[in-house]
Amino acid sequence: MRERLKSLEKKAETAIREAADLDQLKDLRVKYLGKKGELTTILRGMKDLSPEERPVVGGLANEIRTGLERWIGNKEEELKKAALTTRLEAEALDVTLPAAPPSLGAVHPISAVIEQIEDIFIGMGFEVAEGPEVESDYYNFEALNLPKEHPARDMQDSFYITPEILLRTHTSPVQVRTMEAKEGQVPVKIICPGKVYRRDDDDATHSHQFHQVEGLVIDRGIAMSELHGILAGFAEKMFGMKLETRLRPSYFPFTEPSVEMDISCIQCGGEGCRMCKNTGWIEILGAGMVHPRVLEGAGYDSERYTGFAFGMGPDRIALLKYGIDDIRHFYTNDVKFLRQFQSL
Repeated sequence: MRERLKSLEKKAETAIREAADLDQLKDLRVKYLGKKGELTTILRGMKDLSPEERPVVGGLANEIRTGLERWIGNKEEELKKAALTTRLEAEALDVTLPAAPPSLGAVHPISAVIEQIEDIFIGMGFEVAEGPEVESDYYNFEALNLPKEHPARDMQDSFYITPEILLRTHTSPVQVRTMEAKEGQVPVKIICPGKVYRRDDDDATHSHQFHQVEGLVIDRGIAMSELHGILAGFAEKMFGMKLETRLRPSYFPFTEPSVEMDISCIQCGGEGCRMCKNTGWIEILGAGMVHPRVLEGAGYDSERYTGFAFGMGPDRIALLKYGIDDIRHFYTNDVKFLRQFQSL
């Protein structure tokens, strides 16, 4: 029996060494070491051995089994490495070939304008404040001197979620929230950029979702002249040229008095053209002195403190700044259009 085991060992080692792939190696494991394999078949004859021979043959059989397992394991590693090498060679990429240049993105023109607005006002000492886009009726209207049933609410046709919750129609709620957080302390000097929503029909100059940047200053002795000076300085920095500005009386429920600010046409210099409808002036924002009721409602003594507020549309400013005639270009994801602004 020992001769048969030795012969089996030699034959199995040769077969394992010559195995060409993993499937063949798996078959050899079953052939020699399986439950019905050749080694098991030989060991079934141990019942015919004498008690003295059984331990010797059993020990030899275990050595052969261990040796064959080791041979199979080593061969398996060898075949796996060879298979991996073959696969890598087949899937190799020639990295020396010229590749298509990646397409780089750029800042969206509206985002670029908002960043410019923020930079200008931060340079004037303002801080940037933000607030929720889903707002309560109180902060969006009532705290801004627009009680329920006020006719001025019709100016801002709104998206209501519930009777008391809506998508904000302006960023003015951020002003109220900031004033409340200040608890009557001054100075307050903030701008509030963000998205706003109104039920407008989308056309060349209107969108149901657009952007606003509003500003608020509260302190002792704040006057309309300071408002005009800050806004005139902003306009010149924004459009990069010396501009004339003028204030026209207007109406906003949360400011009194209220004004709209015009700038001399950036295209014709005030001579009159298609852009300014031959008036020489272009309206860019609304503003005014904060209404005493808004101050009092937010915890400020309107006898001691005054302030001004203003609001502008970055979308409209982008139209003017870059000579674009249709606001819808900003929202249609036209790559050809957006590539024009990659240098911003």
